[in-house]
Amino acid sequence: MQQDLIAAFDTVDHHILLQHLERSYGITGLVRQWLKSYLVVRCQVVRTGSSTSTLARILCGVPQRSVLRPILFLLYTADFLLLIKGHGLCPHLYAGDTQVYGLCRPSATLEFQNSISTCVDDVARWMRSNRLQLNTVKSEVLWSTSSRRLHLLPVSPIRVRTDQVMPVSVVRNLGIYMDADVSMRSHVSKTVAACFAILRQLRSIRRSVPRSVLQSLVLSLVLQRLDYGNATLTGIPSHLIKRVQSVLVSAAWLVFPASRYVRITPLLTVLLFWYTYSYTRQLRRTLLWNSISHLLTRLASVSALHRHHRLWSHAPVF
Repeated sequence: MQQDLIAAFDTVDHHILLQHLERSYGITGLVRQWLKSYLVVRCQVVRTGSSTSTLARILCGVPQRSVLRPILFLLYTADFLLLIKGHGLCPHLYAGDTQVYGLCRPSATLEFQNSISTCVDDVARWMRSNRLQLNTVKSEVLWSTSSRRLHLLPVSPIRVRTDQVMPVSVVRNLGIYMDADVSMRSHVSKTVAACFAILRQLRSIRRSVPRSVLQSLVLSLVLQRLDYGNATLTGIPSHLIKRVQSVLVSAAWLVFPASRYVRITPLLTVLLFWYTYSYTRQLRRTLLWNSISHLLTRLASVSALHRHHRLWSHAPVF
């Protein structure tokens, strides 16, 4: 089951977050005061043209464009994971998206449905007490099994709070389409269709741009789309692999126009070499930038700690 929170990061209550940090993680004293000043003393205005609204104090939400934003949200929802595990289910969280999954025998599907409904009810109560809101409209249920047992899957709806959610045959999770029989057929079909649509658009400008520009467009728009989540395609049938390979062949013919009687393997080798080289160069640049950013963040943190230490050494702590 997939669940979604409404404005997850923007509804984090500051007072409850500080309570969680103190009760669950032992963050007290001066560190708690720093986090409190970081969260509480914030205001916002709305500006349109030359008009500016009055200053308003922010009562909830974690600051944007900060490395602490996802960390504080994870600390805020840590008890939520323990609640799901207490029902014998497995949670998986990514930002405001939550996946709850488990296993059962075909003869125990009714008990499993009741267990999920009970878990969702407890989760909703926990969210209400922590100022979060569950978006039941976006909830999806997927039953998975082998292709030979698809007829054994239940088709009755599952109660999610006051709504009845019907099982679906395909769900999208972080950009990956998953089928009920875990064949990845839908993901391959949608990915291949999107790649061919991009290749048709690039074909219309092939004569207007240099080959280097066309090659860069193919690498960034087509091959990276194929490469995303490719670990989920491990073990798929050969006919699906051929569909993915057809995109590579078409991309190679587009970048390196040649006679149809020429072997495609050397062209694919050159294309994939440039993709690997471009990816490696980008990875090295990203790692170097992350190292520099981490070093600058460490230096800024040391400077801020030194400045706060001098400030709090001359001021009382309330």
